Amino acid sequence: MSQKALLALCIAVFLPVISYFIVKGVSRDAIHMPPHFYPDDIVETVKNGKQHTDTIWHQVADIKLRNQLGDSVSLSSLRGKIVVADFFFTHCPSICPFLTKNMKGLQDALKMKDVTKRLDSSFVQFVSFTVDPERDTVEQLRKYAGHFNVNPDVWWMVTGPKKTIYDFALNEVKLGLQDGEGVDSNFIHTQKFVVLDKKGIVRGYYDGLDTVALSKLAEDITLLMLEKDRNEPSPVLAQLISIWPIYIAVIVAVILFVWITRRPAKEPKFQ
Repeated sequence: MSQKALLALCIAVFLPVISYFIVKGVSRDAIHMPPHFYPDDIVETVKNGKQHTDTIWHQVADIKLRNQLGDSVSLSSLRGKIVVADFFFTHCPSICPFLTKNMKGLQDALKMKDVTKRLDSSFVQFVSFTVDPERDTVEQLRKYAGHFNVNPDVWWMVTGPKKTIYDFALNEVKLGLQDGEGVDSNFIHTQKFVVLDKKGIVRGYYDGLDTVALSKLAEDITLLMLEKDRNEPSPVLAQLISIWPIYIAVIVAVILFVWITRRPAKEPKFQ
């Protein structure tokens, strides 16, 4: 094997590894993921002899309600999906129809992306909570959903006990802290869309009437879908590690080649 051939072999074998770590290092700060909001606890852990500080972020509690089809549904069943939630009521004469229309636009946009295979809409669920459950029965929600062509497979309009819904809005997704105009605990009327990640952690609030905010929301959905748990090993790195015998063989071959082809030291000439 010539030196050029050996060099080419080394490059072919080690370039993927080098490229992986270069890309990982450069991209670490290149993408700004949607932030976390509410820490529940901060814990100290020791990994590989080094101390780490980990934040336990608030995960919204599970609630069970009924959707526009009359089915009993729960938030816990949506773990692993991105959830986009809003709060409305069907008799609202002001912002609610516009919020629903804009949510419908997001539903249709994800459907179009799903057709082009750029985004899997099965990983996104829309949930609209009525804040007037006494009037917004299952039948009323079904009519309202039909008027806006809501797809029940990816979008639930839910009703249930008022206390359950209001406790969730105020204590779990913290609308009282985020709505700029304040939220009346007796009657919630907000134009915020709330995004939960795959673990049920709040990752963003967006003005449901603002086109720029909605564009940002759509971008953040994509980022959250691609987000990986930092405690989970990278599949690319796992594949590279799985072929470690090849790297060992190459290193041994290089050492043998250098040893065999080394030039003998020249003996000094005596005059």
